[in-house]
Amino acid sequence: MVDINLKGMGVALITPFKEDESVDYEALGRLVDFQLQNGTDYLVVLGTTAETPTLTEQEKKEIVSLVVSKVRGRIPVVLGVGGNCTRSVVEKLKHDNFDGIDAILSVVPYYNKPSQEGIYQHYKAISEATDLPIILYNVPGRTGVNMTAETTLRVARDFKNVVAVKEASGNITQMDDIIKNKPANFDVISGDDGITFPLITLGAVGVISVIGNAFPKEFSKMVRLALNGDYNNALTIHHRFTELIELLFVDGNPAGAKSILNAMGYIENKLRLPLVPTRITTFEKIRLVLRELSIKC
Repeated sequence: MVDINLKGMGVALITPFKEDESVDYEALGRLVDFQLQNGTDYLVVLGTTAETPTLTEQEKKEIVSLVVSKVRGRIPVVLGVGGNCTRSVVEKLKHDNFDGIDAILSVVPYYNKPSQEGIYQHYKAISEATDLPIILYNVPGRTGVNMTAETTLRVARDFKNVVAVKEASGNITQMDDIIKNKPANFDVISGDDGITFPLITLGAVGVISVIGNAFPKEFSKMVRLALNGDYNNALTIHHRFTELIELLFVDGNPAGAKSILNAMGYIENKLRLPLVPTRITTFEKIRLVLRELSIKC
């Protein structure tokens, strides 16, 4: 198993689309360069923020190939490999090409609403199907079921290639329980930009960020300061972005992130159905906050 350092700010990359809804690979390449030049510690490809359910298998392969070729091993690349059919995920892990991929991010099975034992058995099968490091992803707001601290810890203790959890339950008590009782070789990563700072003070190692798509330099600086114990300066940056982070998710993810990147001139403000762009009122609020954030952190 290859080791991976998950400390710092990972960015859940968006998928830019052209006006005709085809993937804008040129814009994606620019976004990857933007991340590489501005302090991002690792990239997460084909996660929720990438609108992965709306991509074809060929588009997914081309996106991964582009990102891996752009990164050239300079920072780790984490690939989203999840689903609600355990057998399909296992087959993918056994047979797909993972050259240039440093770890996988695998979400708790959605829609089926498995029991805690079902979640455990799902991750057991995934762990046994690959030697790659595995990051669990708990996001009950999307999956319909919460992976409890007890289940997370059980998986972490039983499977050595399960190295971290991206926690987006919104339950600080649950996250703190995991941090307090986790094995030494297991990390807790914030899955919500807005609680990254307080979670780091409890012992999390960083964040897989959405706002980092647009502000990699500033948000990675906040994470780095917090990890180094410089809480006062980290808190200043955290507070500077709280309003924008809230606006980011008013109309869903990645609609907010794409509105910000569009206002900054990086991409077309285009999503694939069933997702749609932010409302005009939200977009105008985002533009106003962006003007206020023009001063460097």
